[in-house]
Amino acid sequence: MPALAPRTARELVFRVLVEHRASGEWVQDRLAQALATGPWSPADRGLATELACGVIRRQGTLTALLRPLINRPWERIEPDLVALLWLGTYQLVYLDRVPRFAAIHETVEVCRAIGQPRWTGFVNGVLRAVDRLVTDQFTDQPGGDAVPVTAGRYRQLHGRVFPAPQEDLTGYVAAAFSLPLWLAERWNRRWTATELLELAAAINETPVLYVRPNSRRTTADELWSLWQAHGVPCERVGETALRLEHTGRVEQLPGYAEGLFSLQDLTAMRAATMLKPQPGDRVWDVCAAPGTKSSQLAEIMDDRGEVLATDASAERLSLVDEGARRLGLTCIATRRIRPDGGDLPEGPFDAVLLDAPCSNTGVLHRRPEARWRLQPGDVLELAATQLRLLQAVLDRLSPHGRLVYATCSIEPEENEQTVRDVLAGRPDVQLTDEFTARPGPNGDGGYQALLTRP
Repeated sequence: MPALAPRTARELVFRVLVEHRASGEWVQDRLAQALATGPWSPADRGLATELACGVIRRQGTLTALLRPLINRPWERIEPDLVALLWLGTYQLVYLDRVPRFAAIHETVEVCRAIGQPRWTGFVNGVLRAVDRLVTDQFTDQPGGDAVPVTAGRYRQLHGRVFPAPQEDLTGYVAAAFSLPLWLAERWNRRWTATELLELAAAINETPVLYVRPNSRRTTADELWSLWQAHGVPCERVGETALRLEHTGRVEQLPGYAEGLFSLQDLTAMRAATMLKPQPGDRVWDVCAAPGTKSSQLAEIMDDRGEVLATDASAERLSLVDEGARRLGLTCIATRRIRPDGGDLPEGPFDAVLLDAPCSNTGVLHRRPEARWRLQPGDVLELAATQLRLLQAVLDRLSPHGRLVYATCSIEPEENEQTVRDVLAGRPDVQLTDEFTARPGPNGDGGYQALLTRP
């Protein structure tokens, strides 16, 4: 591939997709590195983010749409060419704001830009076939000839592509909502058909950005007024958060350098508020990186006491220190621990937040690759790890101490069952509060449980 810098957002995204596949790096991390190499406009950044994350998220559906249109075995198509076909098809199906002729033309131009002019005829022909397949008609009903584009909105197709949901609901959900079949089957055993369709739609939505003001430096009202004065689109969400409509770099927003806010989802914000650390407490944030919850704990404590932030990754742990400096917080200390948890800090701690490593099934919309990396046996393996970690952490909790166990999973084995398994062998611990959320318009999916020692 030529070493020349990409000239368009689509070319940039194609290169990101190719490098992502080759390196195994998270696509959002690879995209951030690529965007940092040039003066991309906010519009280009927004388009690149939508395309890169959307293609990875929707690749199962894109493949289902493309397979019937190509007269050769799918497995024999070059992976880079597949990425290009995904890129063009995503625009035709999911991006109404992009004219169809432009989506086809610009994708074909990428062939030339990357030194593959021999692909132009094939790409042009396939994308024109996709253009003939999709319609400008929408419905609120799922069907074998309807592809979901947003929650409750389906684009009609000229012909059936997916299994009929009335006959094969899990097959339809897997193909039309881009999920591994085993995960669709797993969820189908737990949810009603309506709930399953709502959940599948939610994990394909573009993630909403929420902001938590730094309570030691500003309020939600003051931050809202600052952004209104600078033309930053946002809206208040309750008394302690804002919803941000922004496609540019967060670091360039007014107030970022001054430490006035942090990005944090509404569901994630609940963990620290459930724990309710007090000024002067000794607090432990077990799996702390990148530090968003550590800073929230410190802010609730008015920066008085100690927040020990631990993590197995030294690189990610450095983000905790950087965040604390930006936010003006001095009570946060960091310490690296071994991945096996064999060198956990000594207690006792007044309050502990254990945001445990998990399957991420409550945040699949935020982590596009997670659904494809997760394997059927992973949930039980993770639950076993979570159980061991929770038991070890509870041993370091002081009498009358408080612990919040949290995940961004919606699987009961990792959540309610793990907590019940611990409680069964710990008469000195009781469950005081519990919260479960599925992903949706009001926040990510996840689980939180408050455990206390009387």
